Amino acid sequence: MARERGGFWIGFCAVFFYPFGWLSARPRFVGLEHIPRQGGAVIAANHISHVDPIYSALAVHIARRVPRFLAKDSLWRVPLLGTILRSTGQIPVFRGTADAKASLREGTAALEGGKALIVYPEGTISRDPAHWPMQPRTGVARLALASGVPVVPMVHWGTQAVLDGYRKRYRPLPRTTVTVRCGEPVDLSAYRGRTVDAAVLREVTDLIMGRVRDLLAEVRDEPAPQEFYRRETA
Repeated sequence: MARERGGFWIGFCAVFFYPFGWLSARPRFVGLEHIPRQGGAVIAANHISHVDPIYSALAVHIARRVPRFLAKDSLWRVPLLGTILRSTGQIPVFRGTADAKASLREGTAALEGGKALIVYPEGTISRDPAHWPMQPRTGVARLALASGVPVVPMVHWGTQAVLDGYRKRYRPLPRTTVTVRCGEPVDLSAYRGRTVDAAVLREVTDLIMGRVRDLLAEVRDEPAPQEFYRRETA
């Protein structure tokens, strides 16, 4: 099957992402056959390092798809980066504003248009000291239920050793193994056609992130906590 065409700017990013990914770590991609080769798909991933998007994008690109993200709107104001984000079809997220629903509409339209969309349901890097997932936000459920596309769980492990964002520590040497693994799509058939309310959104969100957590436990070869880590509140 022919590779999905991404255009000049996707190729431009690949020139930098591939060398960075392999020079900073020993990447290991597993289960990429679970990413649909065509049609819309939500790829729901854990988030433990600022370099996660590079390895997420590499995994999706190796699977012969064009990686697209829901990302913080502030990134669009960064010189050059904003140009790249706009030119590659990335989708800004406006949290806590009237534009937040517009972000979900744009994401749903991209999925219905056959795009593969990478989502980090936690919304930011996990603050769990042990790097397990935090309680996720419900945007991923809204996208999944509105579009009806497959939802593929993805996990990263090892990226936190390359770049520890909270401690501002970048350590490409000695090169560590970074594992990116995808699992089988989450079965959401029981929720199709149901009225989408707050309870359903929370249930679907936790189901999706529960699959991500379980997949991470397999990669780490250790038991996962029963509850999601909760952000500290003031």
